[in-house]
Formats: sequence, C-alpha cells, structure tokens
Amino acid sequence: MAMKIEAVAPGSDAQALGLAPGDELLAVDGNALRDALDYQFYTDSPSFHLSARVGGALREWDVARSAGGDFGCSFATYLGDKKHCCANRCIFCFIDQLPPGMRESLYFKDDDERLSFLFGNYITMTNMHQREIDRIIKMHISPVNVSVHTTNPALRSMMLANRRGGETLAYLKRLAEGGIALNCQLVLCRGVNDGDELRRTLADLLALGPMVESIAAVPCGVTGYRQGLYPQTPYDAASSAEVIDIMEAAGDEAVARYGRRIVYPSDEWYLCAGRPIPPADFYEDYAQLENGVGMWRLYEDSFLAELARPHAVYGEKKLDVVTGTMAAPLISAMMDELHRQYPMITVKVHPIQNRFFGGNVGVAGLVTARDIIDQCAGKLESGVLGVPEVMLRSERDMFLDSVTVEQLAQALGVRVEILPADGGKEARALLRSGLHITRRKKPAPQPETEV
Repeated sequence: MAMKIEAVAPGSDAQALGLAPGDELLAVDGNALRDALDYQFYTDSPSFHLSARVGGALREWDVARSAGGDFGCSFATYLGDKKHCCANRCIFCFIDQLPPGMRESLYFKDDDERLSFLFGNYITMTNMHQREIDRIIKMHISPVNVSVHTTNPALRSMMLANRRGGETLAYLKRLAEGGIALNCQLVLCRGVNDGDELRRTLADLLALGPMVESIAAVPCGVTGYRQGLYPQTPYDAASSAEVIDIMEAAGDEAVARYGRRIVYPSDEWYLCAGRPIPPADFYEDYAQLENGVGMWRLYEDSFLAELARPHAVYGEKKLDVVTGTMAAPLISAMMDELHRQYPMITVKVHPIQNRFFGGNVGVAGLVTARDIIDQCAGKLESGVLGVPEVMLRSERDMFLDSVTVEQLAQALGVRVEILPADGGKEARALLRSGLHITRRKKPAPQPETEV
C-alpha cells in the first residue's frame, strides 16, 4: 500500500524532510498506510519511523516532531483513496428508487466506515473484515453509526441481499466490547422486520450494554419508482402506532436498565399515527436528529424560544415559504404564531407535494425545484420566496433535480431567501425588518365562573 502525496504544506515537518508532490508514503513504525485515517493516526506522535518512496527510491527517516498537528501532506481525496462502495442490494434502498436523469453522484451508494466517523454516515459493515474492526478499536474511532435493521441473521441477509449480512452482526459485540460507542439505525419494512422481529432486535441491541448509545427506527421510504423491486406496503396509522408502542416500551426498559432512553421512533411514526410528538426530555441529547428523531420537537421549541425573546422589528414584511407536506402543519403553526406576536410579519406557507419522487415521500429535504415551480407559479404573493436550506446541497446553490437557486428565482419571478433549518435561527431570519413592532402577549386566562 502507498499514499501518493498531492501537496506539501509550506513550513511543515513533511517539507523539512524533503517530501514533495508525487512522493509516496508507505509506512509509519511498520504500519502500512492505506488511507487518511492511517496517516493521521500514525503521524500524530512526537516521534516515529517513516518509510516513503521518493523519486522511485525507498527512503526512511526517524522523525522527531516538536509540535502536534498535521504532518503536512495532503492527497488527491480527503480519504486518501476512493470511497468504499456498498455491496448490498437492500430491499428498501432509496437510491434504487430514484428517478432517472439525476446527477450521477446521487446514484453512488457508499458504505464506508471512515465516512461514519468523519460525517456520521451509517454503514452495514458487510464490506468490512476483522482487520477493519481491529483498526477501529485500535484507533478508538467512536462513535460508529451502523445500519442494523434486524439482529435476525437470516432475515438481515435477506433484507440486505448479502450473505454476509447475518455474519457481520458479530462485529457489533466486538465493537462494544472494544469500547466503541454505537448508534444503530433500523429501517422498518411493514410485515418484514417489525412486530416480534422488532422486539427481538431491540432486546438484542440493548443487551450489548451502554456502548449502544442510541437506536432509532425509521419507516421505509417508498417512491413511485419501485418497478421490479421488493414489494413494500407503506405504514398506516394503526401499524405506525404499533411501532411506537414497541419502541417506547423498549425505551422505558432502557431507562430502567441504563438510566437513558436510548430507543427512539422517528417523528414520522407519530405524524402517521396521529399522535403528539413527545416533549424535549424524551429525546435527551437528540442523538439521531439526522434521522428525523426529535427534529419536529427541537424546531418548534427553538422557534418559540426565539419568539419569547425581545425583538425590535422594523417595517412590514411579507414572505412566501415552501416546505414538504410532512412538516407543513408545524411550519404553518409557527408562522401563525409569528404573525400573532408580530402582526406586521405575514408568512404564507406552501406545502409542496412531492410529484418528482411520488410514493409516500413527504420530507422537505427531498422537495425539488421543479415541483416548487409547478405548484407555486401564479400563487406567490410577496415577491420573496423562503426556501429551507435542507432542500439544497451543501453548497446551498442547487436542488436535487439540478435546478439552481437562480433558475428557481427566474422561473417564478421572485427573490429567493434561503432559510436556516434550525427553528431559532429561522425565527431570527424572519424577524429581520422595519418599524418597531411590539410583540403581542398571549391573553391572560379568564377565571372560571361558578354556575
């Protein structure tokens, strides 16, 4: 194995040794360098023995470093090599349900333990072997986010369409015993891994001990592009309620055993079942917010907390905003409360039906510009359209259907304002404007009169 250097930082220890672009790092203290994790871990030491290939010749140094920090080399990719590709054909895979014609990068399925550590990606572990598990423990790469889905080995192999699906479940115990914290994700498919199978999975995971920091369940997403794929029946109110009951019972058991809830249903279960979202203390430290676990509660609480603070608002402001159908009731309620407290601020909410993906897709993060254009043309009243940042890629410039923010603005004849995903930050953004407005207080409750 070798890591080819692309650049060397000026003034760094690597430059002092004479390393240059094109040279290859081979090993540190006899440990072969395969990627950026190896490089960072083994060079983060006051002294080490380095082997490299310089100009085609092998060279070795005993390196003594006076300061910590990066050794000074960078590589063609942030991982130092290519991302690891998924080896599964999961019966619920969302990428398999994407419509044709999207950006090529959206069709790539990664399953890379390094991305789990660096960016919080979830991995199935089916393309890993004991050496990768040993490295995670040796480097204490923690936490690791794992897509478990079920602890029934035969069922997991079937769901992942990978014979290693069952055998790699043993890695969970090995990681927990090695002191690696685990966040576990369960994608539930109706009639497949819910019910008694879900009870078994939760019991097995909780038995691994406190190194399992969180377990969250989300329903399988179903788009309109499932031709030829495993048949999936979307959850309804009754089946969603059953999942909630099982998850909450396991969470109660975790509280009794470990003093923490650990087990969380995602918000979508409560919305589908027509049940209220739990209070903030249910979610503790919001361990799986990226999976939609507690997102509704955190947004609402932070939005209202910001409104409770004094604000000097200047001028009249009107705004149109878009959101997904799932979040529309929450966003509408918050905009109504904003208007009640600050009457000169009026926000019209436009729920966008996801026709691009179809199926049961209702989250704001999967809304496309084409659906916004089709459903908002001629209906916008303010000349300004608020777009949640979750609808855009990380550069905040393009939607999933490759339409840019500028193209959306031109198509609708409006100015686009990108709104933060955080409720408190969004409230502050909406409160920016003109003449001072005094916030209206809620009316005091009237005393009851006896009859």
